[in-house]
Amino acid sequence: MSEPLELDAQASAALIAQLRAEAQALREELDETNQGVLALYGELDGQAEELRQASDLKSRFLSYMSHEFRTPLGSILSITGLLADELDGPLAPEQQKQVSFITNAAQELSDMVDDLLDLAKIEAGRITISPAWFDMFDLFSALRGMFRPIVNASAVDLIFEEPAGLPRLYTDDKKLAQILRNFISNSLKFTLAGEVRVSAKLESPSQIRFAVTDTGIGIPAELHGTLFEDFAQIDSPVQKRLRGTGLGLSLCKRFAELLGGTVGVESSPGVGSTFFVIIPLAIAPEPGHDT
Repeated sequence: MSEPLELDAQASAALIAQLRAEAQALREELDETNQGVLALYGELDGQAEELRQASDLKSRFLSYMSHEFRTPLGSILSITGLLADELDGPLAPEQQKQVSFITNAAQELSDMVDDLLDLAKIEAGRITISPAWFDMFDLFSALRGMFRPIVNASAVDLIFEEPAGLPRLYTDDKKLAQILRNFISNSLKFTLAGEVRVSAKLESPSQIRFAVTDTGIGIPAELHGTLFEDFAQIDSPVQKRLRGTGLGLSLCKRFAELLGGTVGVESSPGVGSTFFVIIPLAIAPEPGHDT
């Protein structure tokens, strides 16, 4: 009667030994896996740090380059301004044309530099918001005056719908003006005839929607998703005649987000486009600041 019990004890001991061996093997495998995971985390942390350093270097390079370009560009624009005013004597028609060409080219470069500098500031977290109360009549009046020389020389009508009955805004009017200025500039570039219309209306009791609608070439639906990405440009015959960084709409999106809002586009080829920004009527104040 004792032999079966002895056999059972031996079988149990063998089974326990096997289970212990398997548990040990499992522990070793888990330890190895954990070491691999830790090594992977370390590698990811290293790559993240490298990316952060690369991003910082890019931002510093863009900022430095932009500042370095601003001085000679400012000098060129000042000199061409003096020549255009004919302070040193009258210019021949061909000379006036050449001075105008130099001025336009320098201004385009200056606009590109401003875009790159804004991008560098945003990525470095150095863009600040300075909200204040202001009236939309003043905003539209300033934009109308800014674009009057361009519109007078083109076949496109720039129309500002009167923002009657709309409340005052508490936000950064300079950032909002820059968004609308980029929208209007784009619409004027891609509208050969017709009109560009700027409007504002309440989107909700706490939000306002600014829109710039044109009768231009329009944009295919498949391109709408990439329009607000950095360096995005539309592949069209009109675009080939124009120079730019492709940063204008991207900066509009980033500025809108800083103001607590969003941007969007509605467009069809051959019909025209509407670019819009929706922002709060009053931006949320920073902690410790009252409106």
